[in-house]
Amino acid sequence: MLDVRRILLFTEVARRGSVTATARALSYTPSAVSQQVSRLEAEAGQPLLERHARGVTLTDAGRALAERGERIERELTAAENELADFAGLRAGILRIGTFPTVGASLLPRAVIAFRKAHPDVRLTVRSARIAGLWAMLENREIEMSLMWDYDWNRIDREDIVVTSLVDDPPALLVSKDHPLAGRPSAALADFANDPWITRAENHPVAEALARSCHTAGFEPQIAYEAHDYQEAQAMVAAGIGVALAPTLALEGTRGGVSVLPLQPPAPVRRILLVRMADHALTPAAGAFAGFLRDSATTGTSS
Repeated sequence: MLDVRRILLFTEVARRGSVTATARALSYTPSAVSQQVSRLEAEAGQPLLERHARGVTLTDAGRALAERGERIERELTAAENELADFAGLRAGILRIGTFPTVGASLLPRAVIAFRKAHPDVRLTVRSARIAGLWAMLENREIEMSLMWDYDWNRIDREDIVVTSLVDDPPALLVSKDHPLAGRPSAALADFANDPWITRAENHPVAEALARSCHTAGFEPQIAYEAHDYQEAQAMVAAGIGVALAPTLALEGTRGGVSVLPLQPPAPVRRILLVRMADHALTPAAGAFAGFLRDSATTGTSS
């Protein structure tokens, strides 16, 4: 195996036509340069230079290797420039995962800020349920993902790195005609006798509702199982029942719905940024994580 560093040194000798001139240019001693060329000749198994008093002359093999060396120099320079582009966020692709409620609330602000700051990085976002996000992370289809958990089911794996972005407290949704509509806040116990709208297909928010109602001392009577929060809001506005929803799911509140902040105890979920521990963040991912933190702080303070 030829040593690339010796090839590059030999290419410089070929370019300058002298061991002495090469040593002077690279701040080496002539003997050090000569030794490296001799070792390269041993690796090549044939002479590459013909040495004489006024300098050196390349053999046919030496000319061929010097041409290869120039190509290697160009490729290495291109590689250095390309890596500098990635490091300087002037190139590359960033793939991240998200879930619907954050995709409609915190994420857009971060996307806008990132694309404005780094327009040359292509950003791809994949939205899925938690199981799908885990699969994409583990398969390296995405570099990091927004996720969430509750205190009774924390995300806790040794092979991941978790960054908490913001707490997302729930709110109660009631119709504008509900007797408690317009109150500054409410407790779950106030709605023990109301029919409830929950999430279908064993959605974790359904579990949050059940746990919270049990803590408040009653069993919720389910009147409707919705497949998303817009559907749940529509049913609330129609008067079918009341609903529990994370605050981040309420970026666009439907007419006819009154949102009541929920008094403690309430099932607060954490919004998280998750990546695999063996996958260090690229400069692009690190920058985007910063914009996500800014978005979470802005959303919390607004």
